[in-house]
Amino acid sequence: MSFQPTDPITGTAQTGLTTPTYSVALDSPPANNAKQYYVYGLGGTQTGVAVHSVSLPFTLAMWRPLSFKVLQPVNPVTGVLQNVPTNVYKVITRKGVVPLAGQAPRNLVITTMIEVPAGADVADPNSIAAAMSAHIGLLSQQSANIGNTTKNGAL
Repeated sequence: MSFQPTDPITGTAQTGLTTPTYSVALDSPPANNAKQYYVYGLGGTQTGVAVHSVSLPFTLAMWRPLSFKVLQPVNPVTGVLQNVPTNVYKVITRKGVVPLAGQAPRNLVITTMIEVPAGADVADPNSIAAAMSAHIGLLSQQSANIGNTTKNGAL
């Protein structure tokens, strides 16, 4: 199945938020190789957090390559694969934040970029799945700690 978040999205643990959920709806994507959702509702306790608006965007998007790259044949003399291109996917979250009370909002941007070597989707799909599982599991497991680091700078 393709990128299709279910409504609502259950947020992960974060200091200052209690059982956060995010109601999402399909949005117009910024490009034809993207799919985007906007947050229209909040659940749990999220004091001071705003849903999507023009001035304070709150969107979740996934991008795929505009054109997929494939492997070229190996060198007939050496048998070596000369060039392995990558297909790049991105998951991007945008959230309008206020840098200082009374000031204009700015966008906070979170980008996860996934670079898959061409051919690995066929030759080693389970390793791709394992990498995704570990990466997303780490983000989920360490969600509050990552959030705290972005607020207090302590790694």
